[in-house]
Amino acid sequence: MSRLGRVTDSGVGRALRARIVGWLRVLRDDLWTLRADPLPPSTWLRWLPHGVLCLAAFGITFGGTGDMNDNGHLAPGLALVIAVAQGGAVVLGLWRPVPAWWLTMGAFVVGAVTLRGQLGFDLETYTWPWTAAGIIGLLLVLLLLALRVPTRASIAALAVTVLLTFGFESLLTGEDYDDTGAIAVPLSVVVVVVGTALRGRREARAQLVEQTTLTAEERTRRTLLEERSRIARELHDVVAHHMSVISIQAQVAPHLVENPPDELKENLAGIRQNALEALTELRRVLGVLRSEHTGPGGPLSDHAPQPTLDRLDALVENTRAAGREVTTEINGERRPLPPGVELSAYRIVQEALSNVLRHAPGASAKVLLTYQADGLEVEITNSRPTGPAPPSRGAGHGLLGMRERVAMLGGTMTAHPWHWDGFKVTAFLPDTPPADGPGTDHTKAPRRGTT
Repeated sequence: MSRLGRVTDSGVGRALRARIVGWLRVLRDDLWTLRADPLPPSTWLRWLPHGVLCLAAFGITFGGTGDMNDNGHLAPGLALVIAVAQGGAVVLGLWRPVPAWWLTMGAFVVGAVTLRGQLGFDLETYTWPWTAAGIIGLLLVLLLLALRVPTRASIAALAVTVLLTFGFESLLTGEDYDDTGAIAVPLSVVVVVVGTALRGRREARAQLVEQTTLTAEERTRRTLLEERSRIARELHDVVAHHMSVISIQAQVAPHLVENPPDELKENLAGIRQNALEALTELRRVLGVLRSEHTGPGGPLSDHAPQPTLDRLDALVENTRAAGREVTTEINGERRPLPPGVELSAYRIVQEALSNVLRHAPGASAKVLLTYQADGLEVEITNSRPTGPAPPSRGAGHGLLGMRERVAMLGGTMTAHPWHWDGFKVTAFLPDTPPADGPGTDHTKAPRRGTT
């Protein structure tokens, strides 16, 4: 043989040996373990299989003790120990099937060895090497094993059982006993095949349920993304277009009037600035709607930071420019607050002033910020309107949005009528997040200024 052929044969041999060693290690890990593997409860009758197996274990213990004592002529204590091991293996198999199989085989070996000395004791015959109770216990344990371990482990356990059974029968021939190996081995094969098939069916059903769930979640997510894309498209095509037109018209309007007054220029400049800010905010919202991920590194990373209380004066000035009287007051020592608190406070004031413009014609407003040791109290009140409020076309989600922001931070909020048909909104925003996380229903007592 050439050197190349010897090298090739040597390489193939090493690969084959490595594969065999790896396979044996896998079998060792499968069959030499004490891991817990509980029997899955039944869907309709939750603990019925457990109860049936426990009754079967009691019958194996009771019947096996009497059989080995009366017919096998074993000492009562030894017969009881072997029978308890056979019955206990069935109960143990409910949680730890591999150790239960080893216990069954140990009881089988001890029983076969001790009963061998009693074979031919009298004219009566006796089942050997498996007892009748031992066969029942073996079949139940093999079924529990095949239901929960890999197929290779079930086949390995079956092979060891067959080898031990035929090995004991070959050691003793011509004696007066009934051969039970011819019954135990075929039944064990059938049980392992059935258990493996049931296990495969259960796993296939679980995979089908998982795939169905994933498909439904994917369909829901896709539907949500399509709806968000549709909303974004409509906002872009309709609202953004109108806001752009408003900005352009406000910029061009002063040039259409000869010698326009300064007040007109200022108002038109304010309109154009508000339209540009609205377009910027709209672009940010469109970025959120068109993207699945809006966290760090997402679309929000490229946009300007969210407004804080530093922009409160500009917000109040916009309301004053609309012809309303707005006063602000700050109590306590002003200090930096967490970004979420700053943003929520700004949005609450913004929404409250917007409500004053929409629903309280001619009313004046007051914004009061009180810095407390554990948070910020925001209070917005408006006086009695001077005329009837126009019909609202909105959905009325302003107060709901405020409450959601406050609840997210673990604060409290009240909104109710105030003196002589006025209205008051009070919110307390703690500067530390709640211990039980956002979204919890906090039932705190009203703070100062709340009802």
